[in-house]
Amino acid sequence: MTHPEFEHIAAQLRQRVLKVCLRFFDCREDAEDAAQESMERLLRYCEHIDAGRNVELLAVRVAKNCCVSLHRKWQHERHTTDVALLSQRIATPHSDSPQEQLEAEDLQKTALDVVALLKPRERQLFELRANLDLSNEEIAKQTGIPKASVAAMLSAARKKVFTELKRRMNQ
Repeated sequence: MTHPEFEHIAAQLRQRVLKVCLRFFDCREDAEDAAQESMERLLRYCEHIDAGRNVELLAVRVAKNCCVSLHRKWQHERHTTDVALLSQRIATPHSDSPQEQLEAEDLQKTALDVVALLKPRERQLFELRANLDLSNEEIAKQTGIPKASVAAMLSAARKKVFTELKRRMNQ
C-alpha cells in the first residue's frame, strides 16, 4: 500500500482505531494518545501492508497492541515516580521537629523490616543495589547471575518492597 492510498483511508481507520482505544482507556485523552500512536505506526509501515489484506483488522490489532504498550509504559512511570517519592521520604525527614524525625526513623525501620521479608537471593541483590549502588552488570559479575536475571530479580524485589511499604503506610 502506498502513502497516498493510506492517506485516502486514514480518516476512516482513525475513527475505528479511536473506538478501540476508547474501550481500553477510561480517559478520552489517553485514548486519543493511543489512537495517534497507532496511526503513526500504521503510516510508518504502510508500504509493507499487502494491498489484499484487511487493513481495518490490522489497524484494530495495532491499536490494541498500542493500548497495552502505552498502559504498561504509564504504569511503569507511575510506579517509578511513587518509588522515588517514597525513597526520598524514607531518606530525609522534612523538618527538624522531633515528631517528624521519629516518623522518619519509624519509616526507615519499617523499610528495613520489609527488605528482611525478601527471599535471601532477592535481599542480597536488593542490598547490593541499595547499599553499594552497583549496576546490574556489576551485580551479575559479583554474584554469577546473568545480567538479565539480575534485572528481573531486582525489579521483582523492588516491587515487593514498594507494595508492602505502601500497604503498611496505609494501615
